[in-house]
Amino acid sequence: MTTIDLNGKPFHFIGIGGIGMSGLAYILAKRDFPVSGSDIRPNHITARLQGVGAKIFTEQQASNLDNFNYAIKQKLPQIIWSTAINNHNSEYTAAIKHGFPIFHRSDLLAALIKDYYSIAVSGTHGKTTTSSLIGYLLLEAKLDPTIIVGGEVNAWEGNARLGAGNYLVAEADESDGSLTKHQPKIGVITNIELDHPDHYQDLSQLVGIFQTFAQQCELVVGCVDCQIVREQIKPTLGYSITGRPEADYQAKNIVHQGQETTAEVWERGEYIGSIKLQIPGKHNVSNALAAIALGRKLGLNFEVISQAIAGFEGAKRRFEKRGEYQGATLVDDYAHHPSEIKATLQAARLQIEQGCYQRLIAIFQPHRYSRTARFLEEFATAFTEADRVIITDIYSAGEANLSQIDGSHLVEAIALHHRKVIYHPQLSSLSDYLRQIIQPGDLVLFLGAGNLNQVIPELLG
Repeated sequence: MTTIDLNGKPFHFIGIGGIGMSGLAYILAKRDFPVSGSDIRPNHITARLQGVGAKIFTEQQASNLDNFNYAIKQKLPQIIWSTAINNHNSEYTAAIKHGFPIFHRSDLLAALIKDYYSIAVSGTHGKTTTSSLIGYLLLEAKLDPTIIVGGEVNAWEGNARLGAGNYLVAEADESDGSLTKHQPKIGVITNIELDHPDHYQDLSQLVGIFQTFAQQCELVVGCVDCQIVREQIKPTLGYSITGRPEADYQAKNIVHQGQETTAEVWERGEYIGSIKLQIPGKHNVSNALAAIALGRKLGLNFEVISQAIAGFEGAKRRFEKRGEYQGATLVDDYAHHPSEIKATLQAARLQIEQGCYQRLIAIFQPHRYSRTARFLEEFATAFTEADRVIITDIYSAGEANLSQIDGSHLVEAIALHHRKVIYHPQLSSLSDYLRQIIQPGDLVLFLGAGNLNQVIPELLG
């Protein structure tokens, strides 16, 4: 097989519990495909998959494939793997040995995108929030969309939902170059910035990937505040929060009031109403504009759009308030690139300035050796809005440390620009340290794409 078969053949996922893999598996299981998969870390995501009929193996081993009747060709499972799975994985090598059809996760997403009127949301930053917001908008507009995003959302109790409508909203990842496989009706590009030096040699190579993606979309919605999107993508519909004159949609008079943000919305020079967001920061106003442009393209009334935006609570791990410890508020955020950290801390600082909190403490777990080494100078100046900064050791994500770098190098770089930064490499003792320094009124941000947030439940007890 050279293409995904969506006519009833079974699927087996190697690493089914990953945020990208599990969403796809969930949709297939809800569509009554036979679905199985393995993951060495069972969690609430794999439990949810079991609840919709997927068979879950808690070890990755060749014998997991023995369930299938190799002699009957129609029974051969389609094996789905992701970039996180290496060529020496025992299930992967067994699948090759038995001649099973093997597909990358992105091949399956591309097949689903072709199966619907699809909206694919891409960009270096903001993909999960923007795709979740668009999905929520279509849900509130009674369009009953199918949704596959890279984060969990309370509105559909996970990272995916199967709808009965014609629309699919999907988050499209650029990290491994597979973005070029997707051919949606509408593509959204939030911004373009180098973030994965483990895959891309330079920015121009990444831009080429986005250009190919844009050419394969029937229509492109893009943020023209990003110079690369504006000049090298030239989106069909542009949006801006900085007053770019070429933008079809603009947000003006942005006001931050405590934990809410309001803004006026202008459509091709005409004021059409205002929005209120529960998710903080100017970057989320920009994300909301993408949803507005998309909604208006689909013919939705602005009142329906604004009501949906006001009701959207955000995705998990995107400025997600997890609870309070000794009068301090603990927030979990996925930010792991210098630009994301700056945007998140700026949003948090606004809440400090308005008296919602007293101090801003940023705890950051660097993600990948290659990213830390490549963007060391950018990371060094990314934490200026924080009152105190704590850096842990680097989360490798399975990557070899070719740069011979660790968290102490990042601390040294940050210390040139920040007076209160410390290195606390081990997560095992971090909660004990935080109990000593946290004060009532603190806003404590846990930043990173790794496993730093495991400390939060330890603090909450």
